[in-house]
Amino acid sequence: MGLTAAAIREGLDHIARITPALAGAIGRVGYPEPRIQPTGYRTLLRTIVGQQVSVSSAASVWNKLQALLGEDMPPQDLLDADFDALRACGLSRQKQGYARSLCELVALGTLDLASLPADDEEAIAELVKIKGIGRWSAEIYLLFAEGRPDVWPAGDLAVQVGLGKLLGLAERPSEKDTRALAEAWRPHRGAAAIFTWHCYNNPAM
Repeated sequence: MGLTAAAIREGLDHIARITPALAGAIGRVGYPEPRIQPTGYRTLLRTIVGQQVSVSSAASVWNKLQALLGEDMPPQDLLDADFDALRACGLSRQKQGYARSLCELVALGTLDLASLPADDEEAIAELVKIKGIGRWSAEIYLLFAEGRPDVWPAGDLAVQVGLGKLLGLAERPSEKDTRALAEAWRPHRGAAAIFTWHCYNNPAM
């Protein structure tokens, strides 16, 4: 499961002791709510379904897939489904390729989501073997599903903007700068990432 409210608070309190700007921001906007997703291949499949479409469109496709494959959506059942059946659910040819890549890796045991490497970078390397899952999607899975405390998606636009607001920077920091600015926050950068999203559109910031 993702980082709990207690883990987020503990991580942010640790950072606040060394970063006065964060302490001030917590006073203005409060602690963020947890963002928790279940572990397992269905969360990654839903990530693929949701790419480049609206939330409502992704939900519609997901509901149709569940009607076709059952609520558990066994990977082999998706692999056995024909192109037209999946297309009728709303999966394009490209997304079918991504979904099949995920299901093949899981069905063959090449990707074991129950025992990803403990090292975050090694875990990301495993996840990006799935077609359609890039570094950002892998980081989001590790943070929201596995609750890894030090995942820091420095390439995320909202993280960059939120960090800039949090630290009072004149310009949005680059990915490289975003990574460097958070080095002192290890091993609690996951809580910091959740807080930057909390700050992103918050009018109090």
